[in-house]
Amino acid sequence: MNEIFLLKIGEIILKGGNRKSFEGRLRSNVARRMRPFGEFKVSVLQSTVYVEPENELCDLEGAWDACHTVFGAVSLCRCRPCEKDLDSIYAAVVNYLGDDLSMARSFKVESKRSDKRFPYNSIQISQQIGGRLAEQYPEVPVDVHNPDYTVYVEVRDFAAYVHGPAEPGAGGLPTGSGGRGAVLLSGGIDSPVAGYMLAKRGVELECIHFFSYPYTSLRAKDKVLELARLMTRYCGRMTVNIVGFTEIQEAIRDNCPEEYFTILMRRFMMRIAERIAKDHGCGCLITGENLGQVASQTMEAMAVTHAVVDLPVFHPLIGMDKEEIVTIARKIGTMDTSILPYEDCCTVFTPKHPKTKPKKAAVEQVESRLDVEGLIERALANTELVKVRYHG
Repeated sequence: MNEIFLLKIGEIILKGGNRKSFEGRLRSNVARRMRPFGEFKVSVLQSTVYVEPENELCDLEGAWDACHTVFGAVSLCRCRPCEKDLDSIYAAVVNYLGDDLSMARSFKVESKRSDKRFPYNSIQISQQIGGRLAEQYPEVPVDVHNPDYTVYVEVRDFAAYVHGPAEPGAGGLPTGSGGRGAVLLSGGIDSPVAGYMLAKRGVELECIHFFSYPYTSLRAKDKVLELARLMTRYCGRMTVNIVGFTEIQEAIRDNCPEEYFTILMRRFMMRIAERIAKDHGCGCLITGENLGQVASQTMEAMAVTHAVVDLPVFHPLIGMDKEEIVTIARKIGTMDTSILPYEDCCTVFTPKHPKTKPKKAAVEQVESRLDVEGLIERALANTELVKVRYHG
């Protein structure tokens, strides 16, 4: 039999009556991710997703890498199916895991019997297979307490499966099982990580980027699109709404005191983001804000900023240290692109002394000098939609 993948389901098993819908979403997500790598049969049984290549043309290495990025699977393993009898199980272990086993300092066999019709229980399977392996590899001692290598045997409904230690999966919940959210995607480190964090909770993402040409360059826009493309490795295909923001920033510069520039800019961003989010069926806004990181991310500033929207605003990074955020950015592959030296609109017309504790009434009074609705309508009309997907 050919090598297949087993993806073990995580917290989905706690979903009770809704479990089938979560499993169905996970199965379809895995199947979609497998398509670039050939023809695979994807099924769910006994809290496990089975990923089976249909022919020898399948790219197993590419598919295996992709499985690590599918939210909903807590661990995964490459395994060899075999007939459900001890001789076949033993032969599969020797043929499939023999090289790793021969190089180990010690080993043990750990078994699980889901098919209760099998005549040996889990302990007996481990004893039988472990005893034979000890004779086959006399230089590798058995250590049931702290083995260097563990051979796993799973006897399931349709076959037995042998594999080595499992690898961590992406965890979380299947993308799309938690509704839709709109992430405000800048060119920095934080917002891609914020999007990743909500996608891990099953949220399907729509991206919104504010672009201030010619104050920000086309390379800055390309950088954001590349960040979105990198995010799709975990988050799935997305649309990036690129909002023309230049007129709004110039209007704020020309009509408002400098110390209010940032807070007014962010209020416009939130209003526009909410309009786009609602148009695309999103139930929340997502930002990379981190409490106290910059002047616009104080409690008072965020309260004034978010007062202009009705949708809930989620801040998955709100209490994280910068190093924690950077660690995740490196893990998901966005860090190197985020630090490319191309400016974003938040660096345009930056005040020397921004308001860190703005009062809502004072901000509204300053904002009344602007044609808020007209500026928003023209920005929305000047929005470009770009679809992105992961290509390797």
